[in-house]
Amino acid sequence: MTDLLTAIDDQTALLVSDARHCPDLAAPSLCQGWSRDHVLNHIARNAEALIRLVGSAVDGTGETMYVSPEARDAEIDDGVGRAQPELVADVQNTAVPLAAALRRLTPDHADVVLERTPGGPTFKGGMLTFMRLREVVYHHVDLDLAFDFEDLDAELQVLFIENEVKRQRAASTAPSLTIRSDEGDDWSIGDGDVHVSGSRGGILRWLARQDASGVRGDAIPDLTAGL
Repeated sequence: MTDLLTAIDDQTALLVSDARHCPDLAAPSLCQGWSRDHVLNHIARNAEALIRLVGSAVDGTGETMYVSPEARDAEIDDGVGRAQPELVADVQNTAVPLAAALRRLTPDHADVVLERTPGGPTFKGGMLTFMRLREVVYHHVDLDLAFDFEDLDAELQVLFIENEVKRQRAASTAPSLTIRSDEGDDWSIGDGDVHVSGSRGGILRWLARQDASGVRGDAIPDLTAGL
C-alpha cells in the first residue's frame, strides 16, 4: 500500500529538481492560461492553503483553504516574474512545514468537514494528504517538461486512476465505459458500453487531463474535467 506522506516527499523532490532546471518559466504550461511560472507559484500557495486546513481540522481554527477564488488567483499572480532560484526555493520551503502539518492528521480528523472558500465547496480532512499528492504530481505533468504520468510507479498510477474513475462515476453526465489497461487492469463506469484501452499512464492522462492521445477505442467519450 502506498505511503502517501512518503510519496509526497518523493514527488516534491522530483518536481523541485525539474523546476530548478526548467529552461523557460514563461513558457505555457498545460493549464490553460497559465505559464510554468504560474503553476509553480500555485503549488507553493497550495502548500500554505493546506496548512490552514490542517489547522482547521486539528485545532478547530475555522480557516478555509482560500479567502475567496479571487484572492487565490491574486496570490498566484503576485508571485509571477520572480527569479528562478527564488521561485524554486518558495516551492521547496513551503513544502517543508506542510509535510510536518500533514503528519498531525489522525483518523480522528478524517470526517472533519472543511471549506475551500467560505460557503464554498467542502471536503473532509481525510482527503488532505491525497489532495496534496495529486496536486504535486498532476501539476508536475502540467509543467510540460520531461515528466509524465507514464513515469509514475504502478501503485500511484492505479491510485490516481481509481480516484478519477470514482469522480467520473459521480458526475451527472457520467459516460458508460469499460476501461482496460495494457497492464491488465479493468475499471467500469455505468453499464460499461464503450471500451477504451491504453497504458496506465495514457489512461490517467486521459482521465485527469482529457488528453486522449494515449488511449484507444472505437469512440472516445468526453469526460468531466477535474483538477
